[in-house]
Amino acid sequence: MRAMTTHKFPMINWAEGGVTKSARWRSEAGLPPHGKLVVVDDRLSVDAAWKLAGEGSAMLWRGDWQNARNLLQGLSRRADRQPRAGSQKKPATPAEAFEQHRRNQGRRAQLLALLLVPLSADYGVPLRRAQDVRQACSEAYGPPTGEESLVSLRELLAVISAHEWRKKGIPVPAVEGRIYPHFGVFSPVRGEYVDLVAKAPLPAHCELAFDIGTGSGIIAAILARRGVRKVVATDMDERALACAAENVEKLGLSATVHLLKTDLFPEGRARLVVCNPPWLPAQPTSPVEYAVYDPDSRMLRGFLGRLASHLEADGEGWLIISDIAEHLGLRSRQKLLGWMEMAGLRVIERLDTRPQHPKVQDAGDPLHAARAAEVTSLWRLGRAEGIN
Repeated sequence: MRAMTTHKFPMINWAEGGVTKSARWRSEAGLPPHGKLVVVDDRLSVDAAWKLAGEGSAMLWRGDWQNARNLLQGLSRRADRQPRAGSQKKPATPAEAFEQHRRNQGRRAQLLALLLVPLSADYGVPLRRAQDVRQACSEAYGPPTGEESLVSLRELLAVISAHEWRKKGIPVPAVEGRIYPHFGVFSPVRGEYVDLVAKAPLPAHCELAFDIGTGSGIIAAILARRGVRKVVATDMDERALACAAENVEKLGLSATVHLLKTDLFPEGRARLVVCNPPWLPAQPTSPVEYAVYDPDSRMLRGFLGRLASHLEADGEGWLIISDIAEHLGLRSRQKLLGWMEMAGLRVIERLDTRPQHPKVQDAGDPLHAARAAEVTSLWRLGRAEGIN
């Protein structure tokens, strides 16, 4: 659980009933407080709400909780409608299709974030028929700050969803148990990379491994289950480290997996170094997207560039990555291989698998062609000859 101090939450002001009111503004995406805010209730229709959103007005909901959720669903359906014919230029390349998709998704997220709900000082929701979200908010935001706040309903529903996932967990046969993702930490719902890590041949006498960017801790847990005696798992995100610590403890692996807050590598060398970096070189717009989008391939290049210096002479580095960036024209295979060569690395073997997630079969997805061709790979890398 990450504690947060009130100075991280700016004030938001609005007029209500002839009185100027204020509260703390919460936004995990880092959105600034809204300058235009109107108070609305159950009388607001989807059409009227869509018009207000189009004008850039945030809406503070004072009606029934369930009606607020229904309104958000209505706005979501409106935002999901395909643009009118000719309203958007057809992308000429996969890269342009990706950029257009990201713009559309960003605009959608911006519009849906304009419906706000209040939180009381103890994270209660002072609305009719409101569900109890206090535990979910405490897990996501830290202990209550003792001040009232406003949050977008969309974000609050994500907090609630994360709480439910955290309660029930995700069964992962490779760890002989469940992984419990936290809010803001990427959930290991795509099993193909998990299977690759579980089945790839371990280097001989693998007593020590590094898991770079551990996230939920799933890769570290798999390596521990496979018999690696010590796994050092690193991450820079406090939420990820807390999530990994909980998962490791619940799996009974705390004596084997050691968590460390650092940027990429711990000190020293290991027989095995594993990294599953974000797969797409693009700018994230929310905390959880940092597990998917890696601006300028920073983490990928950092891992490859420093890997040789953290490998034992006969050790291996496992890079787990999808080739979807190649199909979208965002990064070429030649560039990836060039980074490996410049880093003094050689390819021992590449293990491939096909994703099975639902979007692979969704012909209506604007990125369907790239997703249908996607391959997820585990690259077994070693130090090139002459590299110390």
